[in-house]
Amino acid sequence: MTTDIIYRYKNQVYFNITNKCPCRCTFCIRNTEDAIGEASNLWFEHEPALEEIYKAIDEFDFSDCNEVVFCGYGEPTMALENLIAVSKYIRERYPFRIRLNTNGLSDLIHKRSTAEEICQAVDSISISLNMPDAASYNEVVRPAYGEKSFDAMLKFARDCKQYLDDVRFTVVDVIGEEKVEQSKILAAQNGIPLRVRKYSP
Repeated sequence: MTTDIIYRYKNQVYFNITNKCPCRCTFCIRNTEDAIGEASNLWFEHEPALEEIYKAIDEFDFSDCNEVVFCGYGEPTMALENLIAVSKYIRERYPFRIRLNTNGLSDLIHKRSTAEEICQAVDSISISLNMPDAASYNEVVRPAYGEKSFDAMLKFARDCKQYLDDVRFTVVDVIGEEKVEQSKILAAQNGIPLRVRKYSP
């Protein structure tokens, strides 16, 4: 199971700690007919226990790694307690920067403010903005929490900015030039940088 929990891309090592997610994004591989495909080793037969994650870390070769990233086939904050524990485990053993890639819905998931404890566990946070307005966001992301999700995601981002310098939004250029420009304006209004990612099929 160790290859499921940890995988590498260039000099970054990714932690896939859960397959649970409260969203059904239209662009996500999870929602296509060929969802398993070449990434079948990222789909869990069962959610990994903390001890299994520790074991995967202990057995993994982190040579040339410069950053570890919580990012997999699920939303990492769905396994918040494990995320925090794993972050501490890493910090005690390695000098790596720790980044969280998230949909920003942690407060809705846990029904409380989570920004402070998350920011204490990581060095940077990348939040999927996806769309610059609530209607488009709901249409594309299809969150389990409905219309309140967009504003909750923005609030989470602003809260994180109070505790952490390195917080950013991301969108993928496939949303179109107009939406990208609107996203830049929204990000600026919230005082958070925006990274525009190139779409990779």
